[in-house]
Amino acid sequence: QVQLVESGGGSVQAGGSLRLSCRASGNTYCMGWFRQAAGKQREWVSDISTDTSATYAGSVKGRFTLSQDNAKNTLYLQMNNLQPEDTAMYYCAAGRRVGYGTCAYEYWGQGTQVTVSS
Repeated sequence: QVQLVESGGGSVQAGGSLRLSCRASGNTYCMGWFRQAAGKQREWVSDISTDTSATYAGSVKGRFTLSQDNAKNTLYLQMNNLQPEDTAMYYCAAGRRVGYGTCAYEYWGQGTQVTVSS
């Protein structure tokens, strides 16, 4: 069982930046971020695996950067030029390999709220 602890959410104005962190209690094949806005379905934001480099949803590409500190088992999401449509609960997830670059997410954090005002 892997536990994930997120931090770094908050409130910013449009154009601002935040960095989310997710510390894992163990090693996993893949880690990533999802988000869920009020009244909407959870959507994938970005992830990375042992086999592949970071990938991003089109809505955040060029603004968000995923990185990780393997020594600390920590995943980071640097979010720049935030917009009101980025407002959501952000969840860290981790999982196992089911194919090359393909992850089955098994572990989820509690979520951290990001609110962007116009």
